[in-house]
Amino acid sequence: MATELLTRMVTTTIETENQDQSLFGEEDALNDGEINGNWTPQEKALHEARLKAKAKRRQRKSSRNSTSESLSETGELAGGDPHSPKGKVGANDRKSRTGKGRGLPKKGGAGGKGVWGAAGMVYEDEEPDARDPNYDESSQVRRIYATVMPEVDEKELEKTVNPIVREYFEHGDTKEVQMLLKELNLGSHKYEFSSLAVSLALEGKASHRELTSRLLSDLSGKLLSQSDLARAFDKMLKELPDLILDTPEAPQMLGQFIARAIADHILPMSFLDCYKGKVDCDHARVALDRAAVLLRMKREILRLDNVWGVGGGQRPVKHLIKEMNLLLKEYLTSGDVLEAEHCLRDLEVPHFHHELVYEAVVMVLESKGDAASHAIIKLLQTFWKIGLITVDQMNRGFQRVYDELPEISLDVPHAHSMIENFVDLCHQESVITKQLRDACPSRGRKRFVSEGDGGLIKD
Repeated sequence: MATELLTRMVTTTIETENQDQSLFGEEDALNDGEINGNWTPQEKALHEARLKAKAKRRQRKSSRNSTSESLSETGELAGGDPHSPKGKVGANDRKSRTGKGRGLPKKGGAGGKGVWGAAGMVYEDEEPDARDPNYDESSQVRRIYATVMPEVDEKELEKTVNPIVREYFEHGDTKEVQMLLKELNLGSHKYEFSSLAVSLALEGKASHRELTSRLLSDLSGKLLSQSDLARAFDKMLKELPDLILDTPEAPQMLGQFIARAIADHILPMSFLDCYKGKVDCDHARVALDRAAVLLRMKREILRLDNVWGVGGGQRPVKHLIKEMNLLLKEYLTSGDVLEAEHCLRDLEVPHFHHELVYEAVVMVLESKGDAASHAIIKLLQTFWKIGLITVDQMNRGFQRVYDELPEISLDVPHAHSMIENFVDLCHQESVITKQLRDACPSRGRKRFVSEGDGGLIKD
């Protein structure tokens, strides 16, 4: 077998050599023919094309051999299967085909279609070059964009400001009002906010006027200047003839607002001096005189804090008790129910009206005669009918008297009999309910017998 294989290999080698010699012989013959000049033009062109194709084949073969030699030297693809996908060098592979690279993508992954640079790369703004042929000087102007609020129209000002002020009367937070006003572009109508707030306060309660004075004081220097406040009060002095139609006491109240503003240093001290001898309106003169009187009375006090009183929820309990005692004493002296009603409403403490009922009943027990009893019944009956004192406050006031009756009896020995008579009269006048009358404590009558009975107490 070995002899036969060796014989076949030798035979194949000889045949290959013979074929090469025949090819070279043909080429030599063709060259000889070319030298002899026996070729036609067509044959000559065909011969040249064959030579060019042969040269290209030799060049491709030599490049493939050099690549395979370099790969075999590095040992990466030596002995690999040329038909397997791993053994081929892809035509679209982005890695180096020479085998000398590190196996990393080109440009560190920053190249390729749809790639805007390496990950984490930040492009800074480039300054335009004036020598650039596409340089446009007009387009290089730096623009700053900001949100601009249009100025509030005078017609829409009242609709915008009134809800803010009314809501402030409920929560009393001046910082929230300041934040809301900053979001509005009041522009030249800034001073009108003060006049609108004071106008609403004139129609409200004393606590609303106190809150308005605090609001103007907190906004001064931040959103409102002294000139804005002076302009607002000047406008209100001119509008007093219209304001008194809805609020007859507007001149006196406006004078108190001006005095409080000057005391709070949000109006200059020379504000009143500017109007001396220059006021034709009687109502404006009343307001300015009121302000001047208050400032003279409080000359040594830096702030007129109590010009509007103190709100009911902010007053101490002792102060409220004192006010209600003073109210009842003035009523017993004058007998004016309307004035007593007005004073009780100004206190703004509907949750504390039971104290008025308690003090009134105790005052009846400590009084002499029936005049105080009938006057107090008339007062309580009026407050009951108009709804100023609710059934809950009325019951709570009487119940407090019932609970403290033993202590009251120490100062008023006949307190039990007096309270029974007073409760019966109140029930007859429909001031209290039957259940409240029946809840009145009673003490049975007791008498001492003669000494012959041994001093025993009999019912």
